[in-house]
Amino acid sequence: MSEQPAHLWIVGVTRRDRDAALDAVLPRPVAGEFHAVSSHHLGRGPYAGTAALLNLVVPRVWAEAPELVTAHDVELLSVAPDLESVVAPSRETLTSLAIPEERTRFYGPGRTRRLAHGVVEFLNRWAADSGRPVTVRFDAVHAADATEQELLAIVLRRVDPARLRVVVATADRLPPHAAELAGALARHAVRVDAPATAPGSAAPRQGADLVRAYVDSDGTSDVADERSAYGAAPAKTRAELHDARAAELERTLPQAHRLGALPYHLERGSDPHGAGLRAVLGATGRCVDMGFYHAAIELGRRARALADPERDEDAYCSASTKLTSSLAVLGKADEAEEIYFDLRSRFTTPMVHLFSNYALGMLYTRHRAPEARHHLTARAHLHTAIALASQMPEASRSFQKVFQQNGLALVEMHMGNLVRAEELVTEGLAQLDADLAPGEHELHRSVLLHNRGQVRAALGRVEEGVADLSRVIAADPNHPEYYFDRASLHRRSGDTDAALADYQCAIDVSPPFPEAYYNRGDLRAELGDGKGALADFGYVLELEPDYLRARINRASLLLEAGDLDGARADVTEGLAHHPDSADLLCTRGLLALEDGDTDAALADFTTALEYDPALYEALANRAVLAQELGRADDAVEDLTRALELVGPEASLLYNRGYVHRSAERWQEAIDDFTAALDLPDADRGELLWERAACRAGGGDRDGARSDLRLCAGLDEAPYADRARERLAELTGTPESV
Repeated sequence: MSEQPAHLWIVGVTRRDRDAALDAVLPRPVAGEFHAVSSHHLGRGPYAGTAALLNLVVPRVWAEAPELVTAHDVELLSVAPDLESVVAPSRETLTSLAIPEERTRFYGPGRTRRLAHGVVEFLNRWAADSGRPVTVRFDAVHAADATEQELLAIVLRRVDPARLRVVVATADRLPPHAAELAGALARHAVRVDAPATAPGSAAPRQGADLVRAYVDSDGTSDVADERSAYGAAPAKTRAELHDARAAELERTLPQAHRLGALPYHLERGSDPHGAGLRAVLGATGRCVDMGFYHAAIELGRRARALADPERDEDAYCSASTKLTSSLAVLGKADEAEEIYFDLRSRFTTPMVHLFSNYALGMLYTRHRAPEARHHLTARAHLHTAIALASQMPEASRSFQKVFQQNGLALVEMHMGNLVRAEELVTEGLAQLDADLAPGEHELHRSVLLHNRGQVRAALGRVEEGVADLSRVIAADPNHPEYYFDRASLHRRSGDTDAALADYQCAIDVSPPFPEAYYNRGDLRAELGDGKGALADFGYVLELEPDYLRARINRASLLLEAGDLDGARADVTEGLAHHPDSADLLCTRGLLALEDGDTDAALADFTTALEYDPALYEALANRAVLAQELGRADDAVEDLTRALELVGPEASLLYNRGYVHRSAERWQEAIDDFTAALDLPDADRGELLWERAACRAGGGDRDGARSDLRLCAGLDEAPYADRARERLAELTGTPESV
């Protein structure tokens, strides 16, 4: 092993093999502070190993630096909810506080990445402040939930192994969905293959002891004798052991195990269709609420298998809808649609058909891939849902109708019917205000208000949109997306100070939020704050190295600032992630020009245009090269295409005029320079000087003198001075203008 600390990837068949290999390459005294946790999802469920580690670390940090814990309380409590006995949440939202019956908003699929980045930054600070190296071994990562695998991929990339060395221990193969982790292991960890170890010298165990050991491992044991004994044990014996283990966990750590071990044992205990189903359903619902959608899919399938649709319609439907909601968010629309049709074919209960039609509408207007969306089909499903809602009992009729109409408003917006979308949402708000008590369904009222603000802004009524979003923020001040959306509206209206303030608020109330930093960086660049923009884009790329727009923008800023090495490094890294990025290829072409390599530059501009024929920057730059190479027609063709794409633009018209002038196409050059003079960003002095030369070249001496007089009358140097000198040469006396 190298003396330089490195993350490790231990690959072995069993935990015993992996532990022996780790001990061989990293003796415990060398490891400094050492923690060993299991990432197997059957223990603590999502974030199993991370949650176990945080339960060891956070109480210590809370005692010494509570401000660090408070700064990351959202992510810490989301990943390790049993820390609530130590840490009080400080940034609750209407979403997190909503009772189950009023939960109408769910997190997007990207939330787990924000949580992971927040946890990583907490761990980095803890390790830096600990004063000695720390090693954490995460075992059974091949059997971890997708949340844990995602987090560990980020840990390997963002954590310095000199401070916090991470050991990822797995079997030989990772599941297909763990591609990011596999890439991180290959790039950031040293692989150590663990040979099979000889059996220990402990006294042999009887069959009952082996079965009990397997159950006590919460189904995570990879010891062959234990697994075999468990498989051969009588069903009654297994059920009794599972009941006993569930009871033990309920007494000791119920919060820690309610998404993993508890449902696992109860569905295998003596009451799988009662206590087991309730535990699995509860875990499914919790995972949906938290945005842990991979776990929700696995649990939802288990719940559907436990629920008998003939005897327990409610449980079967509840399991199905939690499962389909998660499938839809992760883009598995076909499987979700099959389940909705299964429900509609089995049951005549109006509520089943109401929810299914709403959900199918959302599939066709939002969740399917863009090319597979069909808004007319979505509208038909929503109309059916609204008709059913109108027949609901009076107690729920108003809310259900408004809820379905809000879905229809989304469809109408996607179809371009913005006025109708606004009407539907406004009617819904008025209906809820009239029919519900104050404080009832506050979450959905905020959803409606947010949606109306977005529609009003799309209609061009930005101030009204800002007003709606401001009301939402007053009601739900810890929801970062509201600040993010309002910042965009402030930016549209030209209030850049308010936009910057809102981006900061979004950053302050959220775990690391790459989009907020990116948008703020983009605005800072627009305002000329290159240093601030570089800082924001740099942080975005620390979080997400494949964030293409941040990579493009930072490379461009570095190039403009003269940092060619920095720009080149960004382009190289960006193309490793996005080899077909026309913008990055164009930037690489500009770097080649800086190096004097015109052949490479021309090749890059041409390749960029093959990927994106509408990239006018590549057209403009290739035209410059074509002009230098004496290919005037090619240059004119590229500049003409660029002007078709962006409309009248002074620099492009000037460049095309210059090409025409060089080819002595005097009238074409005059036409381009004249068109450019009418534009607000035109350099009038240079354009008049060039047009005068073209008029002279075409024999229009009076026109040339007229342009020179206009140019000489400008305050701009150097062309005004040149024009005066030229007029003096033509007349023999200094020209007085």
